[in-house]
Amino acid sequence: MSDTKKLVGEILHEILDAAKSGGPRISVGLLATGSELGPEEMIRGGLLAQQENPGIRVVMIGPKPASAPDLEWIETEDCEKDIADAMEGALRKKRIAGAVALHYPFPLGVTTIGRVLTPAKGKPMILASTTGTSSSVRGESMVLNAIYGIATAKALGIEDPTVGILNVESAQPVFRALNALKEGGYPLSFGASLRKDGGSVLRGNDILGGAVDVCVADSLTGNVLIKMFASYSTGGGYEALGWGYGPSCGDKWPHVVSIISRASGAPVIANAVAFTARVAGAGLPELVQEELKKARKAGLDTVLEGLRPKAAAVEEAVTAPPAEPTDEEIHGVDVLEMENAAKELWKAGIYAEAAMGCTGPVVKLNKKHEERALEILKKAGYL
Repeated sequence: MSDTKKLVGEILHEILDAAKSGGPRISVGLLATGSELGPEEMIRGGLLAQQENPGIRVVMIGPKPASAPDLEWIETEDCEKDIADAMEGALRKKRIAGAVALHYPFPLGVTTIGRVLTPAKGKPMILASTTGTSSSVRGESMVLNAIYGIATAKALGIEDPTVGILNVESAQPVFRALNALKEGGYPLSFGASLRKDGGSVLRGNDILGGAVDVCVADSLTGNVLIKMFASYSTGGGYEALGWGYGPSCGDKWPHVVSIISRASGAPVIANAVAFTARVAGAGLPELVQEELKKARKAGLDTVLEGLRPKAAAVEEAVTAPPAEPTDEEIHGVDVLEMENAAKELWKAGIYAEAAMGCTGPVVKLNKKHEERALEILKKAGYL
C-alpha cells in the first residue's frame, strides 16, 4: 500500500471513529506491564475505560499478548526501558494526549495531583500532591501543590475550587503564604473544616468528609492517604476506588503523565485513563502555567523565598519569666515554630509554654496576656 493510500485510510478511519463516538476521540497511552495483578488487569482497565467513555481511545504500550483484545497497541519488547521510550515517543509525536504509567522518574519540580473518593459523602476530592515533588523544601512544595491542585480542579471543570491545608508540619506557614498570595491578588478560595471551630487547616475528619475541593499536603503524606482511600475496603492488596495518583504538573512541564499503583485494579485504571483524558483535553500544562503566572504577579517568588531555610543564626539566650497559671491557648503556630514562639513572648516578659493540643500545636499562657501576645506573635510572623 502506498503512503498516500495509507494516510487516506487512516484519515477515513478517524472520521468514522469520531462519528461513532460523537466527536474526536482523545488517545491515552496505558502501559501494559508492571502490575502486581498481572497484564490482564491492565487490559481489563483499558477496555473498561473505553466502554465507559466513548470519547476515549486507549493505546496499550508494551508487549502484545497472542490473544490481544480489541485495543490499539504500540508494541515493544518486554523491557521497561523500551516501554518507557515508546511512551515518551508517543507523547512527543502527539500520538497520545497523555499516558497512564505505573512508574515514572519525574524530575525535581514535577509532582502528581491525585483524586480520591471521600467515604463520608461519596464526594471526589483532589489531593495535592501524591508522587514526585514540586520542591525539596516542604513548605515551598505545599504552596506549589496548592497552585497545581487549583489548575487540575479547573481542568476538571471546577471554576472556583475551595482549598484547605492538611494539618501536617508547615501547615500554618503554608496557610500564611497562601493567604499572602490571596491578599496580593491571586484568586484563591479557602474552604473550611467541618468541625465547629472551622478554619482552613484540615483534620482527618475533614478529608473523610471531603470538606474542600483541593486538600494540600506534602507528596509523601498524600501518597499514604491515596493508598488508604483506594484500598481500605479490600485490605490493601487491591486498589478498588478512586482515580489513581493523578496527572503530572510542574513549571514548564509539557506532558500529562498520570500514575497508578502496581496494586491498582481495573476500576481505578479505567478512572485514571478517564481523568487523564479529561485534563489533557482541557490543556492542563497550559492551565498550570496560567496559574503560576497569576501567582507570580501576586508575589509568589517572595512568598516562596520566605519559606526556604535561612542560614543558621547564633541563638539568643532567653530566660523564661516567672511561671504563672496558663489558662489560655493560642492556636495557629506551626509545630516546628512553637518553642521559638514561646521564647518570643518570654522576651516581652510574658510567661508561655509550647504544648501539643488535640488539634495541634498551641502556645499556653495566662488569659490576661492574650491580646498583647497575639499582637507580638503576629508581628514576629508566627501567626
